[in-house]
Amino acid sequence: MSDTTAATAAHTTTVTAASDAAMRELGRSLAGRLRAGDLLILSGPLGAGKTTLTQGIAEGLGVRGPITSPTFVLTRVHPSRSGGPDLVHADAYRLADAAELDDIDLDSSLDDTVTVVEWGSGLAEELSERRLEVDIERHPDETRIVRFTGHGDRWSGALPDTE
Repeated sequence: MSDTTAATAAHTTTVTAASDAAMRELGRSLAGRLRAGDLLILSGPLGAGKTTLTQGIAEGLGVRGPITSPTFVLTRVHPSRSGGPDLVHADAYRLADAAELDDIDLDSSLDDTVTVVEWGSGLAEELSERRLEVDIERHPDETRIVRFTGHGDRWSGALPDTE
């Protein structure tokens, strides 16, 4: 496989989470696979579980601070308490385009942190060719179908196991 192909290869898996607690646990499990430089782009409707998944990621990474949706502040940095990477949690819901996302300088810390961008689909992909896109679909019974699509060879073998 050529370098160009490896950089753009997509790896996909789908997981079912039956509750908020299961979403947090999925986030904790995913955190064990994350490292500095990882970009996660979360999408799904309001209430799908994007922030809940991020709370689990934060717990798994061992970062400081309560994890709440940064809709009005746009981005929050949660420093590591364990010597691992910090978590940068951004919310692109109020942003009109990729230029506005560029204004918050996520790329300046991308190599040193785990960066999660809620509502980033269509805006944040240009930050990294090697990214994990997470699409969450919430059903009326509270069950979530979570589709992980890893772009780049970084995600080969690194996605959560299918349940």
